[in-house]
Order: sequence, then C-alpha cells, then structure tokens
Amino acid sequence: MRNKLFFTTFLSIFILLTSSFRIAPLYTYQIAVLKYNGGGDWYANLETSLPNLIKFCNTQLKTNINPEQGIVEASSAEIFNYPLVHMTGHGNVIFNLQETENLRKYLLAGGFLHISDNYGLDQYIRLQMKKIFPELDFIELPFNHPIYHQKFEFTNGLPKIHEHDNKSPKGFGLIYNGRLVCFYDYECDLGDGWESPEIHNDSEETRTKALKMGANIISYAFTQYEKK
Repeated sequence: MRNKLFFTTFLSIFILLTSSFRIAPLYTYQIAVLKYNGGGDWYANLETSLPNLIKFCNTQLKTNINPEQGIVEASSAEIFNYPLVHMTGHGNVIFNLQETENLRKYLLAGGFLHISDNYGLDQYIRLQMKKIFPELDFIELPFNHPIYHQKFEFTNGLPKIHEHDNKSPKGFGLIYNGRLVCFYDYECDLGDGWESPEIHNDSEETRTKALKMGANIISYAFTQYEKK
C-alpha cells in the first residue's frame, strides 16, 4: 500500500514538473507542395524533387527544415504553417473563389509561393495568379535582385536546366507593397533539376546549379518570413 502511494505521489510530481516545460520543436520549418485542381499534375516531381532540395539546404545553408515535405491544398488553413509553398506541373490549374481568397491571405500574411513551370503550366498559372492579385502583373526580376545573390551567386539570373522551347530562362515575380510574394521560374524547370540524377540523367553540374538556385529561393523566402 505504501509503495503504491509512493508511486502515485512520484508520478503526480513528475507530471507537474514536466508539464511546466515546453518541448522545443524538432525542426524550425517545414515546406510544402501545393495541391491544386484543374487536371494538371500538381504531383509532378513529388518523389525526390523537394526532398532533395531540403537535404541540400540543411547541409549547405545549415537550415533545420523538416526532411519530410508537406502537401497542402490551396483552400486549406494548414497552408499558414508553411513559410514557403512550392508549385509545379505541366497542365491546367483552376483556383476557385475559396482557394483564391485563401492564397491571397497566405501571401499577404508573409507566406511565399514558388512556381516552377514543368512545361505547359504558363498559360494557365498566369490567369489563376491574376485572380489572386488582379492589381499585379508578373514582372521579370532584374539580375541584381537579392534572390539571385543569397549564398550562391547567379549574376546572369536563372540557370538553364531543361530545354523547352529554345528560350532563355526567366525569373518572374509578383511584388506587393515592395515585397516579393511569388517567384516564378519559366523556361528553366528548377524542380526537375532537383530530382535524383537517375530520373532525367542530368549532369552533376546541372543538378548542382538547380539546387543552388533553389537554396537561394529558400534563403530569400525564409529571410522575408522572419521579418514579417
């Protein structure tokens, strides 16, 4: 009886003491892939692309990003848990009213959207982003923009990763009240460049360029997020 009473008292004290301490989260951030409607393949590159970039950032930038990527729907309140959301695909994209309003709130609250055209996305995503920010247009970012000059230097802007239409890669942005809220790589295909080498047989040099530019995007987005 005395042993039982001692154990009960000890357990009560232990619970009281441990409840007064907050356990620090294992990871500082998690980033996610955007799941959207319209028939386009939002899941393109899902297996290795973002996980490889996260691993690269945690090694090269000493970030503490959860190695497991999130998947978040455009309409979900969960999107506010992610400082950066990555979007890619080849086909159609449709944002309904709820999704449009949610994405606008997310971006105005400090979130960041990176769009990587996997070829065939351009004609759709421009119309849908116009629904989110009717007052804004995509502008091509100058080569001296900070996103090209984080840890890694890209003095000529985006690297060319995959050939689409024999055009130069371009980095476009949506800027709201002086803040870049969305970065869009076009004729570049960064997301493909992050994938494991056996998927596209890209050279190590090409993959490294893609990962370094991706790390710059992560670094820039996190810096802006911490300032909000």
